[in-house]
Amino acid sequence: MVLILINITLIAQEKSKMDKKNTKTDAEWKQILSSEQYHILREKGTDRPGDYGYTNHFEKGTYFCAACDAQLFKSDSKFDSHCGWPSFDDAIKGAVDYKKDISHGMIRTEITCTNCDGHLGHIFDDGPKETTGKRYCVNTTSIRFEKSK
Repeated sequence: MVLILINITLIAQEKSKMDKKNTKTDAEWKQILSSEQYHILREKGTDRPGDYGYTNHFEKGTYFCAACDAQLFKSDSKFDSHCGWPSFDDAIKGAVDYKKDISHGMIRTEITCTNCDGHLGHIFDDGPKETTGKRYCVNTTSIRFEKSK
């Protein structure tokens, strides 16, 4: 009996989480996002690597999902990975989902926004050993920054 109640509770919690998701149709996303943002966030595209956007950006503040404005990363978790994309060693708790990605002949872990399922990038185990050891490799197009006040 207890096990059944636990399962019912877990199912209700998962349904509640899904009900809170920011869901839109493709047409709605196309109206809200630029064509580049749509390609990255909804079609799982990838920015070209380089020193533009947030790659070499180190102001104090918070990084948000460019699609739904959910908080994703704090600036104190950002580091210079020299990989050509913004890199973080940790995400805000509960902000990012992890999905197996076997595209392009590789096995990786995709990271998406928990709130809207927007594609953010991938996570790797080659981050700073003195912190989490993780590298959240994020498309600069999928995030926006808000400076601390």
